[in-house]
Amino acid sequence: MATLAATTRYFNAGTAKIHFLPTIAAATKVPTRLEINAGTDLTNEIADLSGWLITSGTIATPDLGSDFEENMPGKIKVDESSLTFYADIGGADVRTVLPRLTNGFILVADGGDAGGRKADVFPIRVGSVGKIRSIGEDAARLTITFGITDKPAENITLPV
Repeated sequence: MATLAATTRYFNAGTAKIHFLPTIAAATKVPTRLEINAGTDLTNEIADLSGWLITSGTIATPDLGSDFEENMPGKIKVDESSLTFYADIGGADVRTVLPRLTNGFILVADGGDAGGRKADVFPIRVGSVGKIRSIGEDAARLTITFGITDKPAENITLPV
């Protein structure tokens, strides 16, 4: 019997990197190091994130010969996804990079942006740039919602 190798566990905060890439030339959605370097590292301005979960639905496949209803994997989908950023009093913040209807790619490198590590790439279009307003003791923030416009590239290997 094979045994799963012991994992090197990590904490997302301080490790993960999230980049906006304006373009990726390859149809595989695997960026080159030049394309990553030409993008924008969003990591240090992100206050929160939601979604970015790639899942598959299921399709029931019952048959008359059994009282058990089998199923098979169905369509791939991504939950509604957003990133929440800190806002700048003068507007010099994420709004300059990701205004409404911007197209591009979000690269999520959970283990950090280092050659050989794994990442997911989401083709995106910015849906909204919401301003979170509060009278509480919260920093001013912006929530960017994204439409995922094509099938994400999962577990790509980051280039050196």
